[in-house]
Amino acid sequence: MKMKKVIMSLCLTAHVFAVFCQQFHSGNTVRVMTYNVRNGIGLDNVTDYRRIADVITRLCPDVVALQELDSVTNRSEQIDVLLRLSELTQMHSVYSASILFDGGKYGIGVLSKQPPLSWKRIPLPGREEQRSLLLVELPDYVFCCTHFSLNEEDRIASVLLVEEALKAYRKPAVLAGDINATPDSPVLEIFREKWKILSDPKQPTFPANNPQVTIDYLFGYLPAEFVYSVRQTQVVNEPVASDHRPVFADISFANLNTAVFCLGYRSYQSRFR
Repeated sequence: MKMKKVIMSLCLTAHVFAVFCQQFHSGNTVRVMTYNVRNGIGLDNVTDYRRIADVITRLCPDVVALQELDSVTNRSEQIDVLLRLSELTQMHSVYSASILFDGGKYGIGVLSKQPPLSWKRIPLPGREEQRSLLLVELPDYVFCCTHFSLNEEDRIASVLLVEEALKAYRKPAVLAGDINATPDSPVLEIFREKWKILSDPKQPTFPANNPQVTIDYLFGYLPAEFVYSVRQTQVVNEPVASDHRPVFADISFANLNTAVFCLGYRSYQSRFR
């Protein structure tokens, strides 16, 4: 009788771990996205926030990093562009002003399906204009939005500042944005030391109507001891709404130790089938 209880207990435990592993590998996929929206101005020179919102809604990301956003500037007729996009997409918004501009502000922002737990703005170097990093903490991961400088030295310094900021978190971290650098540039070589490129650098992202270069990326931060699995990634064929094309990736996260345990358990389980 005792042996029967032990066997039943072991079977139940095995089932629980099997379900856990299955969910860990396939049940936590999120769609992350980056899009330089050019403040809603399309290549037809029409400012259309609804068009940008429709692109986002159609792709249905869990979280999206947006670059080149006015906040109540004269140029944008006192409209808070990120707030307008938040209303149109029905997503939560967090804004990071990089500079004061034309009676208001200019910078970057994040839209997310889940309400953020916290957020932080960190200034980044930019010799032509001040840049910034926006870290948004969500329940299961940290999502970072940025728009790097046009200067190579500033971009390299920015990578180190991003990595320093992420030391405060014990969650998977994704960096999304317009890096203003091609895949063969020095800053991408630095990224490859501690980051996994989640998007496809072989798919050009700019200009939108005839993409020639890749400057928009999605990265996963590796030193946090998490594994990033990419289910699919795509540069979306949207040639008019902005001068950049949107980029998304469907990814899942796993703690390195847990992933190894799951693989080991599955091997152990197969011996008794």
